[in-house]
Amino acid sequence: MIHVRHTAVAAVPVDVAFDYIDDYRNVPTWMFGVSEFTPFGEFDQGLGATFDAAMQIGPSTLRSKLEVTEWEKNRIIKLSSLGGVSNSSTWEFAAIDDSKTELSVDFAYKLPGGIAGKALGRLIGPFVENAVKNSEETLRHSLEEQFAARGEG
Repeated sequence: MIHVRHTAVAAVPVDVAFDYIDDYRNVPTWMFGVSEFTPFGEFDQGLGATFDAAMQIGPSTLRSKLEVTEWEKNRIIKLSSLGGVSNSSTWEFAAIDDSKTELSVDFAYKLPGGIAGKALGRLIGPFVENAVKNSEETLRHSLEEQFAARGEG
């Protein structure tokens, strides 16, 4: 598996950060390239929740099905692919104090072997790194703006 990791601090309490990321309706507003993120199945939150996702990469739309495979309130959310290109994204939350949260993301993916996999890796690698960084920055700004607008920040 190839891993892309990024960590930043948001000026919001840990519960605010977790609740925002945990709400599937917010995902297309902050996750780079995601145009659709729709629950299917019995749950739309927590362990076992499943989602249909669509991501724009240039002129192409990649579709995938994801499942929440790890979830602990105010600590961790992990989404893993159900088939297709093997991938996962893990968001971890750590309260620095009452008004700041460290957000850490680990995006992991496995490409096919051989020449095709190597070529795909050269194309996808820079995109994934930029997407993770952009998603974290957009997420942090959205969290801080919404928290400040509520008059709590």
